[in-house]
Amino acid sequence: MKKAVVVLDADTRQCHETCAAIEEWGFVTTALHSLGELNAFIGKQAGAVIVMDIDTIQIDNRTIRKMVLENPGTYFLCLSRDRFHPELKDAICYHIFACINKPVDPEELYFCLKSIFEDQD
Repeated sequence: MKKAVVVLDADTRQCHETCAAIEEWGFVTTALHSLGELNAFIGKQAGAVIVMDIDTIQIDNRTIRKMVLENPGTYFLCLSRDRFHPELKDAICYHIFACINKPVDPEELYFCLKSIFEDQD
C-alpha cells in the first residue's frame, strides 16, 4: 500500500510545491485548499496524515480535537512561520504530531513523515 499524505494549504502554489517535494520521497499526496474539502475527504481516508499550513488555514483547538476523535489514527503535522501558537496550545499538546517552522527544512519534514508511517506500521 502506498503511503498517502494530505496537504492542506489555502495557497495553491505553495500547496503544490509541498506536494511535489513529498512525492519525491515516494508518498502519494492529495492537495486540499480548505477545511470543507478536508472534512469531506478525511472520513474516507482511514489513518490520514495531514500536513496543514496553519498560516493559511484558520483552525482552532476544538476543530482539530473533533477531527482526531472522529477519525482515529489521523495524524496532524503543521507548518507555520510563527514559533508560538497560544490559540492552539491544547491541540499542539495533545493532537498535533509536530509543528515545523517555515521555510520548511525538507529533511525535517521527511523525518516526521517517516516517523508517522513507522508508528502506523
